[in-house]
Amino acid sequence: MSTETDKNDLIYMDVPEGRVVIRLRPDIAPLAAERLRTLSAEGFYDNVPFHRVISGFMAQAGDPTGTGSGGSELPDLKSEFTREAKFLRGTVGMARTSDPNSANSQFFIMFEPSPHLDGQYTIVGDVIEGMEHIDKIKRGAGGSGMVREPDRIARMRPASAENA
Repeated sequence: MSTETDKNDLIYMDVPEGRVVIRLRPDIAPLAAERLRTLSAEGFYDNVPFHRVISGFMAQAGDPTGTGSGGSELPDLKSEFTREAKFLRGTVGMARTSDPNSANSQFFIMFEPSPHLDGQYTIVGDVIEGMEHIDKIKRGAGGSGMVREPDRIARMRPASAENA
C-alpha cells in the first residue's frame, strides 16, 4: 500500500467501532470505483446511516435519507457485473433497484459469502482492514433488515486525501 496508485484505490471509512479500509476494484468496476472515490472525497457519506443490516448477509449504507430509496444527484451507473470476483465475506457491492443499471451511491458489505449475488450486482471493492468493526454494526429487524436508530458512517474519505 505504499505507492500512490495503491492509495488512490483505498477508502477510509470510520464507523462507531473504528476504522474500516476498503480497497476499490477499478479493474472490474471502474465506474463504480470512481463513484465511491468521488462521493467520499466530497464528504457525501459522512453521517450516513447503515439503514439496512441483515445478520448473516450484509450491511447497507449510502442513502442520506436512510430510507433505502435515496442517492446522490449524480446519474445512475451502468452495471459492471463480473464472474471474475465473488461475493465473499468483506466484499463491497453496489446496491440497486430491480433495474441492473440503477446503482448510484448505495453500497453493501457482505457478512458472509452470497453466491446468489455473483454476476448480478457490481462488485466495487473489498474490506481489507476493520471487518470486525462492520461485524458490530447494529442489525435491523424482519426480512427487510431496516434499522431503527442505525449506526452511521462518521467519516469516509479516499486514503489519498488523508494527508492533503
